[in-house]
Amino acid sequence: MAEPQRVCDLLPEDVASDDCLTSYTHIYSPDLLKDQVAFITGGGSGIGLRIAEIFMRHGCHTVIASRNKDKLTEAANKLSAVSGRRCLPLCLDVRQPESISAAVDETLKEMGHIDILVNNAAGNFLCPAAALSFNAFKTVMEIDTMGTFNTSKIVYEKWFKDHGGNIVNISATLGYKGQALQVHAGSAKAANDAMTKHLAVEWGPSGVRVNAVAPGPISGTEGFRRLGGPRGEAAGLFQSIPLQRSGNKTEMAHCTLFLASRASSYVTGAILVADGGSWLTSANDASKLMGYWSSEKRDK
Repeated sequence: MAEPQRVCDLLPEDVASDDCLTSYTHIYSPDLLKDQVAFITGGGSGIGLRIAEIFMRHGCHTVIASRNKDKLTEAANKLSAVSGRRCLPLCLDVRQPESISAAVDETLKEMGHIDILVNNAAGNFLCPAAALSFNAFKTVMEIDTMGTFNTSKIVYEKWFKDHGGNIVNISATLGYKGQALQVHAGSAKAANDAMTKHLAVEWGPSGVRVNAVAPGPISGTEGFRRLGGPRGEAAGLFQSIPLQRSGNKTEMAHCTLFLASRASSYVTGAILVADGGSWLTSANDASKLMGYWSSEKRDK
């Protein structure tokens, strides 16, 4: 009798860089999102790029949008080459509604429709509240919270209101227990969780589902590096997570795929926590985190 596969052997492949996967095994039908169009903010790197790739491997065309046109163009070429689907790179700043409006207009002109919006653009860094400038707090709120509202409202007004659609907001678990050094990002993501529920209620009658994915520590991302993930992993801190490890970008893309597809057709207003149980058990020792933050500043 064959030995059963261990859970760790069944994890989806991932790569630490912003390259596409070298191989992929479909969990869902390859045609799950056939000929749909997804508009993904922050889609040129990290979790956003992997979401775009997994969507495209399931038949979707994508628009990846952020401020860095060169990075977007490079990412779009990689994504199209690996999937055979169209990827349109567009510049925008989620803090500026006029730039979002122009990008959405270009999307509708080039693609004809929008079926899925993924609000993934975000900014974050470690900083104690007492050292956080007023402008730094405001900037994170503008990118994470206002950016999510701005993009959602414009896509809704220009397409979803009359045609329906799916919105998936990429959130975080930071605010669930008041993560130290994260008052700015935790506050912004908590607001986004509330926004997810409000918009689900208001826009449901228009055929629009609104949900969120709340990742925990995800390896191979800029956020993971900035928030001390590699050092924490090396120190064995992730042993406090029930699943004993960090997550990866492909796992987050699969969560997003579920919420964006007909697999979750009766789900709206939900926050899908995908953190291996981290927020339930992981230590939140402010003094240790302050020491880490101080050492990081010295190292720079």
